[in-house]
Amino acid sequence: MENFTPFSALGGGAMIGLAAGLFLILNGRIAGISGIISNIATGTSQQRLERSAFVAGLVLGPLLVALITGNRAQIIVDASLPILVMAGLLVGFGSSLGSGCTSGHGICGLARFSPRSLVATLAFMGSGIVTTYLLRHGAGF
Repeated sequence: MENFTPFSALGGGAMIGLAAGLFLILNGRIAGISGIISNIATGTSQQRLERSAFVAGLVLGPLLVALITGNRAQIIVDASLPILVMAGLLVGFGSSLGSGCTSGHGICGLARFSPRSLVATLAFMGSGIVTTYLLRHGAGF
């Protein structure tokens, strides 16, 4: 059984909320990852720089924490490359279809009491719960 870590989870959630709030206040934009990544090469040079810095922070942040704390997360990927590619394409399609991703709707949209974000969040959480249940309880995949 994994360790129950409510304080680190609470701290991480608070930092995500703070970062999303500051991004909205300072940039006037929602911190939706799919929108930032899909527009990383468009806009003014200042906008491209900000988007690139945001994405770099997503990659470098965990590496910096691991370096400082010495705790390295064990990452196990037990899916084949074709499955990972298909999953990525489906996530991209879903983000496009839903006009946003989990971070845009689930964190930022719900904080703004957006009805559209509530529906989107319920849809992707429900889909994730059903998919996980089916995969773990022998749906034949």
